[in-house]
Amino acid sequence: MSVSPEPADRLPPLNAVRAFVAAARHQSFTRAAIELHVTHSAISRQVKSLETHLGVSLFERRIRQVLLTPAGQAFFAEAANALAQIASAAAALRQSTTPRSVRINVRPSFAVRWLIPRLPDFVAQHPGIEPRVETSTAQPANAVDSFDIAIRRGLQGWPPSIQVQPFMSDEAVLVGAPALLAEHPVTTPRALTAHVLMSARTRNGDWDDWQRKAGVARLKPAGRLMFDHHHLVLQAAVDGLGLVVAPVSLVRHDLASGRLVAVLPEIRVPLDGNYYGLAPGAGAEALVFAEWLVRLGGLG
Repeated sequence: MSVSPEPADRLPPLNAVRAFVAAARHQSFTRAAIELHVTHSAISRQVKSLETHLGVSLFERRIRQVLLTPAGQAFFAEAANALAQIASAAAALRQSTTPRSVRINVRPSFAVRWLIPRLPDFVAQHPGIEPRVETSTAQPANAVDSFDIAIRRGLQGWPPSIQVQPFMSDEAVLVGAPALLAEHPVTTPRALTAHVLMSARTRNGDWDDWQRKAGVARLKPAGRLMFDHHHLVLQAAVDGLGLVVAPVSLVRHDLASGRLVAVLPEIRVPLDGNYYGLAPGAGAEALVFAEWLVRLGGLG
């Protein structure tokens, strides 16, 4: 059996009832105002509007105190319980509503240089899903924290329980800041001897791979710089500290904006592709994220 809703004009204003209950509990408009973080006059107006709505006096107003009238006592007994029930229902609903989220395990450089700049697109398309980016240099098979989806380059280090899927191919190219290259142009690989060559400990073989691809013996550069993570190397490149061999996926935005330019762009080193894997039991949110990832990966 359904219950018809009470007509709106027969319901007292909730803010006025809340002000009345606080004032009745304290027997003071001043203390009620402090509890509700409003002014004394606001409490007085709310109570007056409630009395007008009900057509009865709820308080006997004295100089430093207000006392409930018999009508006020009767209304307080019911209204206080009603507000308590509303508060209880709201608390129960908050506790039963689990936020939808997806935990994404990625390497720090991929998070900084590829994923995070693109996350606003995912949030705009799926406002009900909260992406939680958790960075780690460990392979997914050795992950300390649980995840819903992991992203890594190549097929090494995945646990047998995860079936990985490719989503983006990649290659490496030599890049540097425009001002640096304007000062010391590079038209042949030999010209790199005038530059500082930079790399990350996590990708310390990139220069050897690039030189083999370029068909040159080991070069003696003006200097070398080593950083812990690739995103630190790339920031150093943007700041003009030297040149770096970088995955195109991680510098695409910098190349498009002109913060970096490709040096000898015809020399490109093939890299392992980027893969994602869904953890066993991952929810629908992870599937949604994976679909978004595949679509974006195809765009580069």
